Amino acid sequence: MGKASARDWGQIYAIYGMDEWQTLMFLLLHAVFFSFLSILFLVYFDSVCFFFEWIFLSDGGARFAAGFTGCVTALSSICLFFAAGNIFYSSVSLHWDMAQRMVNVVNDWSGVKHALDVGCGRGMLLNTVALQLKKAGSSGRVVGLDRKNTTLSTLRTAKMEGVQEYVTCREGDTRRLPFSDNYFDVVVSGLSIHKIGKEHGGKRTEEAAAACAERMRVIVEVARVLKPGGVGVIWDLVHVPEYVKRLQELRMEDIRVSERVTAFMVSSHIVSFRKPSQHMIAPAEVRLEWRCL
Repeated sequence: MGKASARDWGQIYAIYGMDEWQTLMFLLLHAVFFSFLSILFLVYFDSVCFFFEWIFLSDGGARFAAGFTGCVTALSSICLFFAAGNIFYSSVSLHWDMAQRMVNVVNDWSGVKHALDVGCGRGMLLNTVALQLKKAGSSGRVVGLDRKNTTLSTLRTAKMEGVQEYVTCREGDTRRLPFSDNYFDVVVSGLSIHKIGKEHGGKRTEEAAAACAERMRVIVEVARVLKPGGVGVIWDLVHVPEYVKRLQELRMEDIRVSERVTAFMVSSHIVSFRKPSQHMIAPAEVRLEWRCL
C-alpha cells in the first residue's frame, strides 16, 4: 500500500481515466438538478406553499408538504453527490490501491515468467503486475486479455508507466481463454468477472442462474491455465462467495478472502488461491455445468 499512497488520484486519472464516466455524469447532472430544485424551494418557499394550498386547502398542510418536498430534494442531491463521489473514488484511487494489494499476494515476482490479467480494461492492474516484474528484475511478461478491443489504449497506458516491454494484449473471450493448460505462473482479474453473463439479464431465476454459470466458466478457465503451484488473485463485486465455492470444488488450495471493501456502492473482496502441485483439471471437469443456488 505504500506505493499507492505516493500517488494521488490526479496522477492515476491522468493515465487511466475511468470507465464509468457515463454513470458519473448521470449522477452529477441529477445531483445538480435536485440541488437547484431544493434552493428554489428555500428561496420561494412562500410561493411554493401558496401552490400547495390549491391541493391541501389549508395553510398548515401546504407548509408541511412544501417543507417535506424541499427536504426530500435536498437529501436526494446529497445522496447523488455521495454516489458520484464513491464511483469516482472506486474507479481511480480505490482501484489503484486494490491493485497494489493484489500483487502483494505474490511473495516473489522474480520467478514469474508468464502472468495473465483477465479482463484488463485500461490496464491499471495489468501495469501494476508489469511494474512488479520490472521491480523484481524478472524477464517475465504479462498478457492482458479483454473481450473489448482495448489494445491501443492499454498499450498507451503501459508506455506511460514505462513498462511497455513487459506487456502484451490480446482480444478474446474470458470464458474460453485462448491459452494452453498449465501455462501461467500468476493469473489476476480485477472488477471483470461480475460483468460476464449480463446478456442473460438476471431479473428472473433462470436468467440469474445462466449468468452465474457463465461466471463459473471463467473461474474454471482461470484454474485451467494456471500452472501447478501457480497463484490466482481475483478482486470482484458481490459474487466472490460463488467463486470461493467453485474454487473449493476445483480443489484449489490456500483460498483466502479479504475483508469487505465497499466499491461502487456494493461489497467487494479479494480472493486468492493456489493451484496444487501436479494438479490437472480433467476435460470432463472443465465441461461440468455448475448450478448456482
